[in-house]
Amino acid sequence: MSRLRAALPILAALFLLNAALSFHNVWPTVFITWRYEISVEIALLVLALALYRERFPPLGRAALRALAAALFVLALGRYAEVTAPALYGRPVNLYWDAQHIPKVIAMLATAAAPWLVALGALALVALLAGLFLALRWALARVDRALADRRWRRGLAAGAAGLVALYALSQARVVQRGPTFSLPVSVTYLRQARFVAEAYLEQRTGRTLPPGERAAAMLASADLARLRGADVLLIFIESYGAAVYDSPEIAHVVQEGRDRLGAAVTDTGRQIVSAFVTSPTFGGSSWLAHVTLLTGTTVADNGSYSLMLTQKRATLPRRFAAAGYRTVAVMPGLKAAWPEGAFYGFDRIYGEADLDYRGPEFGWWRIPDQYSLARLDALELAGTERAPVLVFFPTISTHTPFGPTPPYQPDWERVLSDTPFDAEAVAESLADLPEWTNLQPSYARSVAYSLTYLAGYLRARADRDPVIVVLGDHQPQASVTGPNARWDVPVHVITRNDAIVDVLLEAGFVARLTPVDEPIGRMEDLTAVLLRAFSSPGALPAPLPHGASE
Repeated sequence: MSRLRAALPILAALFLLNAALSFHNVWPTVFITWRYEISVEIALLVLALALYRERFPPLGRAALRALAAALFVLALGRYAEVTAPALYGRPVNLYWDAQHIPKVIAMLATAAAPWLVALGALALVALLAGLFLALRWALARVDRALADRRWRRGLAAGAAGLVALYALSQARVVQRGPTFSLPVSVTYLRQARFVAEAYLEQRTGRTLPPGERAAAMLASADLARLRGADVLLIFIESYGAAVYDSPEIAHVVQEGRDRLGAAVTDTGRQIVSAFVTSPTFGGSSWLAHVTLLTGTTVADNGSYSLMLTQKRATLPRRFAAAGYRTVAVMPGLKAAWPEGAFYGFDRIYGEADLDYRGPEFGWWRIPDQYSLARLDALELAGTERAPVLVFFPTISTHTPFGPTPPYQPDWERVLSDTPFDAEAVAESLADLPEWTNLQPSYARSVAYSLTYLAGYLRARADRDPVIVVLGDHQPQASVTGPNARWDVPVHVITRNDAIVDVLLEAGFVARLTPVDEPIGRMEDLTAVLLRAFSSPGALPAPLPHGASE
């Protein structure tokens, strides 16, 4: 009994060390669980410590702290590795994701109550400090046990056996045995390799497709079928296939979809729809934006950064050459946007330019309905003007999808200092998102987007713009569920039969619900739209479905 009592702290220390590098995610939350896997890195560490203690004295405090710090970093890497797929539906990218941590913290600090932010920060600091101290205790306890010759040789033999089993399992020599977790060092090595490759690719330009075909399409497009109509490219943030694939989301969104469909019919317009595959999932909207606006695949931030250093043909420049005024409406833009010069917009309206004075709705502040109404007043009113190309990435459906603003049927009042009734504002602000279950908030925010679009069609029934409504990417995996596709809906609303006919030939269907099979990737949509907007035969022949430049 005394022997067992003496062994328990050592076994607990070994369990803690192993669990720190072999835990898994409780999908789709930020929490973790353990699945009885073995960390070969901890086995290697125990073996190394046992061999060290055969000839050398116990580790000093500084060495224990250094080892604990190294394991602490590995544990954080493990957390990022297993949590990112659950929340965002994609592998972690420590190099690029780390750059957005300050923005996420700022968003949370603004969107949540100050006391909650402070409490959360204290809890996080306490948790991290507790993890470090627990790892240091476990290392010290193992090191102390290694002073005993029997423990030292027993642990060395066990650790060596596990390392050998791992090596044999990797070589497919042994098919059965203990389950090993993926070594965390592999994560860091993969990230280091990515950084090195990204640096080299930025110097050599190898990350980007050459873009000749996209440039040829943009140069050939005469936009004649538009007949001078305004064109609105409305990217609904996080508007993904989940609004159709998830029955729970689809049920909530259906009312907004019905309103939009009815508004299209009642105003004598047509709507055609399809799916396209986005270059990103769960975030990084700018990758979808640049892909559509250039007709070139940009699937990572390294390629995006490189793209901005090059002179490329873009949709705004093509429209400008055809006599259009090109405008970007970006209510989420809180600072300067140097990228605007790359695209060639004539005017960029950021958060400050929109001059919103109504109640604020979370971190993103400005309701999308207001932004659309403000755009209409600033650029689309009147007839003695050039036609306008609008690029409008919305924000009301951005994580955390709430609070969702109320819809205001009076579009003139939307622009006033009191755009909503006090009761409607209070009800909206009280309906905060539930962080462990964002699906309901997401569904409500998408229904809101379709509702204000329907209202705009009715309010401007006397106008005849071509409106392209599409998603930039799916919401994060905590909303979509596991293994979700990367497809997003695209709808084109117009009274122009010639444009509709070309889109139908390209795979669109004459309804709000697309067919499941995407018509191509986001960059393919650029070609499809240019072909629909231009004279017959103006563009090069389309590539076969699925082919790339």
